[in-house]
Amino acid sequence: MGTFRTDCEVEHIKTGKKAAVKGLLVGRGAELTWLPQETLAGIGVAIAKKDQQFTMANGQTITRSIGYAILRAGGFETVDEVVFGQPGDMAILGSHTLEGFGAVVDPRRKKLVAAGPYPAAVARDN
Repeated sequence: MGTFRTDCEVEHIKTGKKAAVKGLLVGRGAELTWLPQETLAGIGVAIAKKDQQFTMANGQTITRSIGYAILRAGGFETVDEVVFGQPGDMAILGSHTLEGFGAVVDPRRKKLVAAGPYPAAVARDN
């Protein structure tokens, strides 16, 4: 698929306080978006889920906390869970966020593009 980096804006859901995060890695390697803890704490994002376990690519299990925030990147926006990254952790725009954006990765152009219409269920009258 290839990887690339993008800038992201993170916003506190209630207060509207914002921060910019430069150069997030975009790819399908992580399910959730990982942002630096100091960035999230700096805008007041609270820990909602403490001590969540994650399995790293090398098989190691680590523990991190999760909060909720509004994320914007490449003209897309969503509300999502964000991992409080520790020093040494990569800042990553995760696949769950991409799904919330309604976006997919265009590997040739190395950018986010609209995924198309959302699938929906149809109610049937019997």
